[in-house]
Amino acid sequence: MAVDERRIAILGAGKIGEALVRGLLSSGWRGPDDLVATARRQERVDELRERHEIHATLSNAEACSGAALVVVAVKPQDIDALLGEIGGLLTAEQTVLTIAAAIPTSRLERRLADGVPVVRAMPNTPSTVHEGIAGLCAGSHAGDEHLDIAEEALSHLGAVVRVPEEAMDAITAVSGSGPAYFALLAEAMIEAGILLGLSREISTQLVVQTMLGTAKQLRDEKLHPVELREMVTSPGGTTIAAIRELEQAGVRAAFLNAIQAAMDRSRELARGEQ
Repeated sequence: MAVDERRIAILGAGKIGEALVRGLLSSGWRGPDDLVATARRQERVDELRERHEIHATLSNAEACSGAALVVVAVKPQDIDALLGEIGGLLTAEQTVLTIAAAIPTSRLERRLADGVPVVRAMPNTPSTVHEGIAGLCAGSHAGDEHLDIAEEALSHLGAVVRVPEEAMDAITAVSGSGPAYFALLAEAMIEAGILLGLSREISTQLVVQTMLGTAKQLRDEKLHPVELREMVTSPGGTTIAAIRELEQAGVRAAFLNAIQAAMDRSRELARGEQ
């Protein structure tokens, strides 16, 4: 079957997969007729059809047929079963974009026909509100034109950075796992607010909006974190008293060690270690 340059197949339309569908449609970059998504349950297939008016199916093989871009969005533990279904069906005229965490491109390439280009991405959960960021790298058969189409698709979920594949474990540790670090910090700050007598509702609103506003300042005003911290920290004031406690508790070192541990674990998973 001839490849349709506008057709995109999203295999495994979970939260990130459906967010991609929404982003592609809301931007107008693709229309409902250009997209096909798969799911494991008929109820989910029906839901995708009704909600987005796209073609949805239980068959990954059917979805791949004629698609210029095939997005592999299944869970890592399901990747081998999926490749068993579609591995012999894809051609070098199609681009495979995998967002399965910790799965190297070589693992997919071994199960695909020779020459099929594979691009690997590591998006994070803010992609579901189109404020995510994804690291992107090329497999051995992928060139700039394949990275370009993958980047353009992922840009509808947020920002994209291109890196060599050996950097993908660091991407996973910093931004892939990153939302959990911020969530843990938010949880601690909210509990502190409650300890100080604030209601949970008000403490949560204060912390979440402060995190959002700080992130936007760093991004939009292109401030270095040190600059922003110094703007808030006056001599002998409340902030420096808090910073001293955090430094004495070793918070900075704890983050360095935690992110290193996340990268080490990502490498273990990429090697197939459980």
